[in-house]
Amino acid sequence: MKNRQPWVPPLSKIPASLAPVVKMQKKHYGDVLNPTRLWGRMPRLFWLVALFVGWLERKQARLSPELRALLMTRVSQQCDCAFCIDANSLRLAQRCNALEKVQAVAEWRSSALFTGGERAALDYAEAMTATPPRISDEQKAALKQYYDDEAICEMTALVAFQNLSARFNAALEIPSQGLCDAQGKPHA
Repeated sequence: MKNRQPWVPPLSKIPASLAPVVKMQKKHYGDVLNPTRLWGRMPRLFWLVALFVGWLERKQARLSPELRALLMTRVSQQCDCAFCIDANSLRLAQRCNALEKVQAVAEWRSSALFTGGERAALDYAEAMTATPPRISDEQKAALKQYYDDEAICEMTALVAFQNLSARFNAALEIPSQGLCDAQGKPHA
């Protein structure tokens, strides 16, 4: 996807109800994140989505932080979402401390950097992201080798969330924010 400006104008003034999010983003990233300026047109929906992702990213999640970032990065790539690829690559780089893994996500099938459990999860995420989703019996069996039913349900919710986010951002052409360069290196 070309790095164009969103075709729906981003908000220049974000609703006051999102002030805590704006403050956190400015502190953590140095600026308001690009999607906030469009999601901000729907503050109630923004908070519902934020609560959903907050639950998925909780400390007691059934999936490791690295696996969550890995799946979110791959779904972002499949949806061709410039912002999501940028933000999730940064998250993955921070969580796995291995830039080689961030750089290899798109070629996970041929890379030796991924575990059997990660491969099963990535295969499932790709099948789920297809339109329509096509999950084979083999993919289900592979997941069951590594994850229990609760983890699989949580993984499904995570992949569905990332599809929602990436498709929203990609459809509106929300650009990358330069959080992580093309080689997977976080910007200081």
